[in-house]
Amino acid sequence: MEMRTADTSTAETNVAALRAHLAANNGLAGLEVVEHTDVERAVRIFRRDGFVVVADVLTPSQTQQLAEGCGDAIDSIVAADIEQSGNRGTKRYSFGGSSITRSMLHRPEWQMLLDLPAVTPIVAAIFGSNDYLVRAGSGDFCMPGATQYQPLHSDVHDFRAADTSPYSAFFDPAGIVSLRDLPTPYVCLNFLPQDMTRLNGPTRQIPGSQRSRVPIPTLDEEPEWMRLSTVCPAPAGGVLIRDVRAWHGGTPNLSDAPRSIPNLELYAPWFREPLSPAITAEHHAKLSPFAQHLTRFVVAPPGQRFETGVTLRPGTPIVPSPALH
Repeated sequence: MEMRTADTSTAETNVAALRAHLAANNGLAGLEVVEHTDVERAVRIFRRDGFVVVADVLTPSQTQQLAEGCGDAIDSIVAADIEQSGNRGTKRYSFGGSSITRSMLHRPEWQMLLDLPAVTPIVAAIFGSNDYLVRAGSGDFCMPGATQYQPLHSDVHDFRAADTSPYSAFFDPAGIVSLRDLPTPYVCLNFLPQDMTRLNGPTRQIPGSQRSRVPIPTLDEEPEWMRLSTVCPAPAGGVLIRDVRAWHGGTPNLSDAPRSIPNLELYAPWFREPLSPAITAEHHAKLSPFAQHLTRFVVAPPGQRFETGVTLRPGTPIVPSPALH
């Protein structure tokens, strides 16, 4: 007979209470889901809130292909992490952070996202140009039972010393201008291979925070309305377009299935951070001309050794791919 401890019973009670609370209250009030043909409205909401949800940018077959590709990648990553400790918190993972290349562009499902007619006009309007570029293909997923909130954070920041982080590209020595004073430098496209619901770990976004200079609150400081400020309901086949300066974070997945949001990370024509090879010359040559242009700075030189595989710490392969591509 299975013995149940008081701690186990309390934890299950707490999760049940959280599930009931989220089922009743989770989600941004008045969340607008925009048709992909309404480019002007999508850009207006993006500039106001720091994010926008656009429906039906993937066909049903593309949505299925992406879901299957994410499922295959998830199986490989979780198989390397038996305890599901995650690399973004317990049962929470970055796709790119789980790849030796720091990207998933070696996979056809992510390559498919590079040239979508329903997305390109919106991104070009945000940047004011179609000469933007791809940084990587990544995203994240959380497994069922991920009961914790990820702290609110921003994906880009002003200058930090190289021994702290290689990923900073803006510094005003006079201390007058911040990255948050500039036009949008960096956009993330999080595609939705499944519906985003109140219970399956929808991303929380804090509207209008992309230009805020106040400190981001810690989990202990965060008010309840921010915890419930999640992007749901949102339909499979859509995309969440984010200004990565905006505050956001992961939420509990209390459903019975993984929740994934694969992405493309895009730099404005005038913005740079360090870039790493993410796609072979052979695969690059098979892309559309526009996709080739987008990935021009992350294609590996012809003949360069290009190894793919799973890692839970950058640069530390756990399950190397059996073949080089």
